[in-house]
Amino acid sequence: MRRRLSGARRVHGPVRGASPAGNDLVKRTSPMIACVALLACGFGAAALAQQSASARKSAAATHPAPLEGDWSGVLQVGETQLHLVLHLSKDTHGEWHAAVDSLDQAVYGMEASKVTRSEDTLRFELTSVGAQFQGKILPDRKMIRGLWEQGGTGLPLRFEKRAAGAEERLTAGSVSKVEGTWQGAIETGNMRMRLQLHLSHDEKGQLTAAVDSLDQGIQGIPASHVTEQAGQVKFELPAFGAEYNGALNAAKNEIAGHWSQNGNLETLDFRRSDKILELRRPQNPAKPYPYKEEEVSFAAGDGKLALAATLTLPQGAGPFPAALLVGGSGPNDRDETIAGHKPFLVLADFLTKRGIAVLRYDKRGIAKSTGNYADATMENFTQDAQAAFGYLKSRKEVDVKRLGIIGHSEGGILGALVATRSNDLNWMVLLATPATTGERTLLRQSELIARAGGLAEEQITRSLEFDRKAYRAVREEKDAAALERRLRTLVEQSGLGAAMPPAALQAQIRMMSSPWFREFLDYDPAPALEKLKCPVLALSGDRDLQVDSTENVPLLRKAYESSGNKDFMLVEIEGVNHLFQKAQSGSPALYGAIEETIAPEILTAVGNWVSKHTTQ
Repeated sequence: MRRRLSGARRVHGPVRGASPAGNDLVKRTSPMIACVALLACGFGAAALAQQSASARKSAAATHPAPLEGDWSGVLQVGETQLHLVLHLSKDTHGEWHAAVDSLDQAVYGMEASKVTRSEDTLRFELTSVGAQFQGKILPDRKMIRGLWEQGGTGLPLRFEKRAAGAEERLTAGSVSKVEGTWQGAIETGNMRMRLQLHLSHDEKGQLTAAVDSLDQGIQGIPASHVTEQAGQVKFELPAFGAEYNGALNAAKNEIAGHWSQNGNLETLDFRRSDKILELRRPQNPAKPYPYKEEEVSFAAGDGKLALAATLTLPQGAGPFPAALLVGGSGPNDRDETIAGHKPFLVLADFLTKRGIAVLRYDKRGIAKSTGNYADATMENFTQDAQAAFGYLKSRKEVDVKRLGIIGHSEGGILGALVATRSNDLNWMVLLATPATTGERTLLRQSELIARAGGLAEEQITRSLEFDRKAYRAVREEKDAAALERRLRTLVEQSGLGAAMPPAALQAQIRMMSSPWFREFLDYDPAPALEKLKCPVLALSGDRDLQVDSTENVPLLRKAYESSGNKDFMLVEIEGVNHLFQKAQSGSPALYGAIEETIAPEILTAVGNWVSKHTTQ
C-alpha cells in the first residue's frame, strides 16, 4: 500500500527525502530541513580528490582536442546557484574523460562515467550522485548547452569554455590522502546495507564527510568530527547516533574499521572506488529460462489503452493452470519493482517452473503500457485487471477451469473486485491484503512506522492529527487545484513544509489530490471479500508495518466466514514484512537492504496451495 511520505533529514546539497527507518542502521528522528531540495540526489556530499590543474593542462597539450580543457557553468536550483567546473580530457586511446567540481560546496574531482562525444553532442554520468548531463556543442565550441538530470528533475545548464590558466576558486589540492569516494557494506544476517562514503575538505582546509545509504535511498547524510591522523579515520553521524573508526592501509585504497550505532558494533571496510557495490538479488532468475517467455499486450480502457505484459508458459502443449499477478498501489511495473527487488519476477519464475502459466503486466501509463497513470481511479485499475484476466482466458495454452488471481496488497482488493464480476475465477491468493478502509489502513501504517522508527508518542499523535486533517480536506475539496492549495497550507501550518524537499512535497500533494486517492480513502474492501466463493489462500506477515496483520487477519476471517466459503486458508506468517521478506523490524526503509526478495517458505506455501487447487 502507499504510505505517507516522511520528512527528509538535513543534508548538504541536493538530496532525496529520507524514508522512515528502523534502528538497524538509521534511526528516524524528528523531520529536519533539506537543503537545495529540488534535486533528488546530493552531490554536495560527493567528493573525489581533485586532479591537479597542471596534469590536465599537460594532457591537453600532449593530446590536443577541440573540447579539452575547463568549462564553467552555473546550475540554478530554486534560489540557490551552484557554480560548477567541468574538466574534459582525452587519453592516448582516444577515450574521453570528465570530472566535475562543485565550487560552492567545496567538492572537487567528481569522476564522470560513460563519457561520450559525437560531432555536436556531449554526454556523461556522475554515478556517485545519480546525475547525468547531455548537451549540444555549439559550432564555435565555446559553449555546451544542455540539461542536467538528477532524481527525475531536469534543470537547464550551459558550460562555457574557460580561458587557459583560469583557476578561480579551484582548490590547490587535497588536504588528506583519504579524500575521495569509498564503497562499503554492513552485512548482518540476511541484510546487506551498502554505504558510499564521500571524504573532502571545506574552504578552511578541514576534512568533511557524508554518507549515502544506497539501499535506503538516503543520500548526503552529513558527518561531524571528521579526522584523519596517521591513517586513522574517524567520523560521527550525529543525526543517527553512529560513529566510524577505521585504519587506512599502506596502499591507501582501503579503510578497515568498525561502525558503531545504538550499542552495536559491526565490521565495516571501505574500498576506494567511484563504482557502487553490486546490488545482490540472489533470487532473480537468470536466462535462459527453462520455460517459454512471451512479450504480449492487450487492450484495456474501452480499447483505448494497450497494456504491456509478460506471459510465461511451462514447456509442453498445455493447457496449463494459470495465474494473473496483480500488483499493489503505486506506479508498478509488471515485476512490481520496489527497492531493487522484483517480487513478481521471482514469483512468476517459481510458479512457471512448477507448471503454472503466469501473466504479469505494467500498470497503465507505466513502463511499456500506454495511458495516464496519474488520472486513473480504482475503478480504472480494476478494469485493467479485468482486461488482463480476459486476455489470459483467451490464450489456448490456458485451462480456463484452473485460472486464478494472486494479488499483493491493494492488488488483492482489485482481484476481489474482479472476482465479483466474473464467474471464471477458480481460486485466489491474497498477499498482505487489507480488509479495512483506505483511511484506516494509512493511519495505522503511519502509526506503526513512526513507532518502529523511535518517534515519541507526542510526535506520533501530532502526525496522526495532521493526517486526519489532510484526509478531511481530500473529502471536502472537490476541485483538484483548490485541494492542492489547501493541503499546502496545512503542510506549512504544521511546519512540515520545511522538512520536505519541495519536489517530494509536491509529489505527495499531487498523489493525495489524485482521483485514485479520493476513491481509495473511503473504499471498504470487506463487502467484495465477503462475496468470494472460490477457494482462497490469504497470507499476512506479523512484521508488516504497512498492512497490520493484528488488525486485518480477524477482519479477513470474518469476511470469509460471512461468505459461507468453506475452502479458505488464512495464515499469519511469523517474522516476515509487507514484501514477505524475513525481517527484524519490518521497516519499509530496510526493504532494499534485505537481499532476499521473497522468503522461500512463502513461495513454497503459495506454490503448494495453488498446485493442490489446480491438479486435475
